[in-house]
Amino acid sequence: MRLKPTNKTPTGILVLLAAQIICAVFFLSDVIDDFRSYGLTALQDSHMLIETASAVFLWAAILFEIRLLFRLLRRNAHLEHNLSIAQAAMHDVIQAHFEAWDLTPSEQDVATFMVKGMSISEIADLRGSAEGTVKAHMHAIYRKSGTHNRGEVLSLLIDSLMEDAPEPQAQPAE
Repeated sequence: MRLKPTNKTPTGILVLLAAQIICAVFFLSDVIDDFRSYGLTALQDSHMLIETASAVFLWAAILFEIRLLFRLLRRNAHLEHNLSIAQAAMHDVIQAHFEAWDLTPSEQDVATFMVKGMSISEIADLRGSAEGTVKAHMHAIYRKSGTHNRGEVLSLLIDSLMEDAPEPQAQPAE
């Protein structure tokens, strides 16, 4: 299964932000209108102080949410970019093994489906061939790769992917 980048606009969040902005404009305009009507004496009314604080905090929350949304969108784009790089690298490593093992195109198809975790019957259905043919291809893959079963093939591929991975660092004691 190949993961695809989403790049979806967070429509629901944008709608909620728009609703909050509309409410904030209403509350702020109401506070401004009340100050125009009552002048500085409005500061003596606790209801007016609460209404003013609510409008100010609503605007602060909106600005915070917008900053957070942009930060999350940038992070999502960064992660999707890294995922596409990792997928390409994984594909390249697998293809290099297939070429080194001198697999035929049919064996490469079967091996690809095998790596994806599909059963013999699923592979046969996808390829439009008999299960016996798929089994024959799998045995050829095992022979050419020097393995004995699906697990060993996967282990060999995973090991080669991890060869260049950095060693885990010991955490300093606190």
